[in-house]
Amino acid sequence: MSINLSELTIATARRHLANGDFTAVELAQSYLAEIEKKNKNLNAYREVFDDVLEQAKGADKKLPNFRTSKLPNLCGIPIALKDVIMLAGKRAGACSKILEGYVSPYDATAVSKLKVAGAIFLGRTNMDEFAMGSSTENYAYGVTKNPFDESRVAGGSSGGSAAAVAGNMSLAALGSDTGGSVRQPASLCGVVGLKPTYGSVSRFGLMAMSSSLDVIGPFTKTVEDAELLFDAIKGKDPMDSTSVEVSSSKLQVKSLRIGIPTMIRETEGIDPDVRKNFEDCLKQFRDAGHTVKEIELPTMHYALPVYYVIMPAEVSTNLARFDGVKYGLHVSGKNLLEDYVQTRGTGFGMEARRRILLGTYVLSSGYYDAYYAQAVRVRAKIEQELRDVFAGVDCIATPTSPTPAFKIGEKADDPLQMYLADIFTVVANIAGIPAISIPSGTAMREGKQLPLGLQLMAAHGREDVLFEAGKEFEKLRDNRGGV
Repeated sequence: MSINLSELTIATARRHLANGDFTAVELAQSYLAEIEKKNKNLNAYREVFDDVLEQAKGADKKLPNFRTSKLPNLCGIPIALKDVIMLAGKRAGACSKILEGYVSPYDATAVSKLKVAGAIFLGRTNMDEFAMGSSTENYAYGVTKNPFDESRVAGGSSGGSAAAVAGNMSLAALGSDTGGSVRQPASLCGVVGLKPTYGSVSRFGLMAMSSSLDVIGPFTKTVEDAELLFDAIKGKDPMDSTSVEVSSSKLQVKSLRIGIPTMIRETEGIDPDVRKNFEDCLKQFRDAGHTVKEIELPTMHYALPVYYVIMPAEVSTNLARFDGVKYGLHVSGKNLLEDYVQTRGTGFGMEARRRILLGTYVLSSGYYDAYYAQAVRVRAKIEQELRDVFAGVDCIATPTSPTPAFKIGEKADDPLQMYLADIFTVVANIAGIPAISIPSGTAMREGKQLPLGLQLMAAHGREDVLFEAGKEFEKLRDNRGGV
């Protein structure tokens, strides 16, 4: 049979592979051909691996065994990896000159689990340097363009992974989410993006940006696919002391209770089309018999400033290891100190240097209590408010991004405006709760339909709520003729 990549999902591909409608090699070849056709313009991939077809041949040998198994598996499913997730024997550089040519000596735990499940790794995707950005413009290797309008950004920092799935250059992809870096590009590219509960997916083998916020998450075309991929990579890992075992509880209620933060009414800078689309989404839930009610989260509007204190502080600490001595780029100076200065000045881009400086400042003597310690206290307050709210609602809904995809270069010289792109997404990272972005509609810009996304957040460890609520929304959206 011919393979229609635009309609293929993980769930349908698994059935076709199991039935023998096409082979893993044929499926991989289809994606490689699409990458060859599109990647030159979109720049979603930093590298396409040279052993993809060998991996696919290995999957074809295993498929007869998987066909008789009732266990979930990803045998033969092509997946892309953000250039911050380690795959043994392959380069991994966080799209930074300071790690140019670095080859990973081991697999990330998430990658190891996908290997066991039989997945095929297509390549590593473009991103903002060390995951610092919301547009995949903070780059050493070129901007990733939005598949819906190549004059616009794909979002960030996992823009390459989002564009790869949206552009049918991969069936699914992994990214990392520190303040919205899976959900925001998913929204701008019209795909599903899941930010799991902090610790539910091991961070072992994920290059650290902000250790208390980072989590690996999937990009897929459907909520069902996101659940399949999450189930494959979740779980406690002895290599990551912050990892946790995920509850196997499943949402049973037929009527959802959906909370809407009152601050959304007061938030400036939300695009009118985004606001209208959000109201339309809520109406669809109400019309289907679900309860939609306003909730008070008095401290939620502090989430963004809290994030931009805690995150740079942890960046400053984590990126101190890149000194030109142990690995990566080395630029010689007159002495050891000058080696450090020259290496970091050459290897780190502007945004990475900006965040390192901010983080060093808020941790410095005389400023620690005023900034970092205060941010930690407010973080605890936000976490408590959310625990209280989730006693009365199943999930919280917001727009994912305050705007559709913006023009390449439009916000490049205004970091504050760029940071505001994370206004609705950072709260889930601050509190460690799961959140998902689901395509919810489009906005017309210059004759092109740009995707919009609905974000749903649930209580700690309740991905099951997101999956059931997300599937329900997809059904309502599709019945109404949405994207």
